[in-house]
Amino acid sequence: MTLHWIDLTVLIGYLSLVAGMGYYFSKKNISTEEYFVGGRSFSGWVVGLSLVGTSISSVTFLSYPADAYKTTWIRFITTWSMPLGVLIAAYYFLPFFRRNNVTSAYEYLEHRFGPSVRVYGGITFIFAQLVRVSIILYLVSLLLHEITGFSIVTNILISGVFVAFYTIMGGINAVIWTDVIQTIILVLGGLLTLGVIINHLPGGLGQIFSVAISDGKLSLAEMTSSGFRSIDWNFSITRKTGTMLFLVGLTSWLTEYSANQNTVQRYAAAKSTYEARKAMLVCVLSSLPIWAFYMFIGTSLYVFFQVFPTIEATEMLNGVRKAEQIFPYFILNFLPPGFTGLVIAAALAAAMSSLDSSINAISTVGVVDIYRRHIKKAEKDKHYLQIAWLIAGGAALFMVCGALILNASETKTLQDTATILYSITGGGLLGLYLLGFFTKKGNAKSVWIGLIVTSLFTIWTILSKRGLVPEWLHTPFDLYYTGLIGNIIMFAVSFTVAVLLVDQRKNLKNLTIWNQ
Repeated sequence: MTLHWIDLTVLIGYLSLVAGMGYYFSKKNISTEEYFVGGRSFSGWVVGLSLVGTSISSVTFLSYPADAYKTTWIRFITTWSMPLGVLIAAYYFLPFFRRNNVTSAYEYLEHRFGPSVRVYGGITFIFAQLVRVSIILYLVSLLLHEITGFSIVTNILISGVFVAFYTIMGGINAVIWTDVIQTIILVLGGLLTLGVIINHLPGGLGQIFSVAISDGKLSLAEMTSSGFRSIDWNFSITRKTGTMLFLVGLTSWLTEYSANQNTVQRYAAAKSTYEARKAMLVCVLSSLPIWAFYMFIGTSLYVFFQVFPTIEATEMLNGVRKAEQIFPYFILNFLPPGFTGLVIAAALAAAMSSLDSSINAISTVGVVDIYRRHIKKAEKDKHYLQIAWLIAGGAALFMVCGALILNASETKTLQDTATILYSITGGGLLGLYLLGFFTKKGNAKSVWIGLIVTSLFTIWTILSKRGLVPEWLHTPFDLYYTGLIGNIIMFAVSFTVAVLLVDQRKNLKNLTIWNQ
């Protein structure tokens, strides 16, 4: 596809704005305090919108419309638990991260359980983010390839170098402010898309609702061979139910707001605890409507292609092609010049807001939790700032190389293997933090036993999923609940071992809710 000059102008304008912000904020980065947490000076609404940009990646842009287009709104259930998860985090988790001017989520783990657990948290986070940014860059390059016609390699190189440029130069200031801009563009791109759909449909917005309701597309139902089946709301670990999906979502949000450096770093960047809580509220009030809106775009695309059917859209609905292609297909073929450029910019924004946050967070954890804590303990701040640049550059280089390897691998085994390794090492982190926050038990010994048992549990579920264990050893639960069960195991095993071994730190002041 050859982009219209108006689309190119929109894209160049957007990229120039982001690059300019990176250059502008580079002049402020004269200390690690500024580079990592922006001098702890941000207001709640800015931090809140940046949290939205960080959590909403290419998954929102592609998967949410795809799910609603092909099936129903069942995926949306996991987001319902976000307000409850954030409320718990705001009043029970946040105080532990706002004390003592922490910069990293894993500083708390050392105070509570010892230095080895802090290193474990930091290393698993870095590994997970390196995998994540490689996959996101690869996926957005696929999207750009379909829309622009540029080769995947070209898109990887251009996108990767560009994100690295403004992130390394601008630090957290550039990350937060560009995330705000990218969130706005993501919403604007979606609104323009929906406007085009409504304008084309003879019955407008009303037709979307009438067709979607009559075809069950706005329901909470599973797709079966005989059609849609409404989900149950009871407790079950053998199949998907509404209640269990809610709990899976709650586990995810509690993990996001306790063990994810991308989020905790925003806590630290806020000017006060009040502003940090306001940021969390802004994030909830913004994220839920955005997710619902992109689900509605998928529903609207379903109605659109019922009225104006094409072979490609039908194949995406029937599973001949991937449903994730439906939004790029519409962008490519049905948006007018100018709109196309803005929606492509929204696609870039969805990816870049995740990539820049992860690169900066990797740099922060690498310096704060590992390099300054265990390798070079008494250097000048300028030295640590230079190391932060080097680590961020290394993370960006890994991201580009990882995406290129994924592109060259026909079977995509690297992505699969990396995801498995992350599942093994990163499981149970929520259980670990809950043990620290809500009990007086636990030390390095009991925690490490819990981590080992949780990792073995995860390995078992992976082998079972691939049929590599005897049938009698297959998991008796739906693998969708692996994370939920893993966190329960982590908490239960560590707590039990701590009780049996009398494994407990003596000074717990300000480290649990019982000692504040």
